[in-house]
Amino acid sequence: MQKQSEEYLFGETLAWEEVAPGVKRQLMGYDGTILMAKVQFEVGSVGAVHEHFHAQATYVVSGAFEVEIDGQKKVLRAGDGFYIPPHVWHGAVCQEAGVLIDVFSPIREDFFKPETLTT
Repeated sequence: MQKQSEEYLFGETLAWEEVAPGVKRQLMGYDGTILMAKVQFEVGSVGAVHEHFHAQATYVVSGAFEVEIDGQKKVLRAGDGFYIPPHVWHGAVCQEAGVLIDVFSPIREDFFKPETLTT
């Protein structure tokens, strides 16, 4: 099964998906090897601690987040970023409303509903 986004994506026309209370995301570009998502958080919302087999790099566009990676917590703000190796437990709590840009390799299959996949 092959998945690939359009080459040009415009934020004002992309759908937002609510993924948790106070957390929503837009898929900003992907193919079978990489996926970029914009994730918007309200104050107090949580990206629950979890792990996955994907490598993840994240850029903090705005806001402030207490990020936990492998049991260590740090507060990150606009302009900061972090990297999460595969199978490392991690999560975040939003301290000031903001936006993260997440990049995953390989693609996060679990971000897609069956009807959004193309063959």
